[in-house]
Amino acid sequence: MRQVIERAKERGLDIHVPSVCVAEWWRKRSDRCEEILDALEVVHTDDALMKVAGEALAAIPEATAIDAIVMASAARRGGVVYTSDVDDLSRLQRAFPGVRILSV
Repeated sequence: MRQVIERAKERGLDIHVPSVCVAEWWRKRSDRCEEILDALEVVHTDDALMKVAGEALAAIPEATAIDAIVMASAARRGGVVYTSDVDDLSRLQRAFPGVRILSV
């Protein structure tokens, strides 16, 4: 992920992370986590995004709320999701077909 961040910064691109992901990720807090977080733009969720994520959860009940929020956020920005949980997020592509999922 460090290489992804470095390449994005070289190209002048921001990496957005939904704020709910920080709670999940932060429980494994380390100095390295803090360094990575400082390089990202944390995006706070809004009601519209949460409703889209909820609709995805209704359609794909085996998905988790955080994964649905990540995918909804990426879909809103026409983006890509980098994850170590490709299988989990791939389930949600039925609801968010325009989102690319890449493994890290």
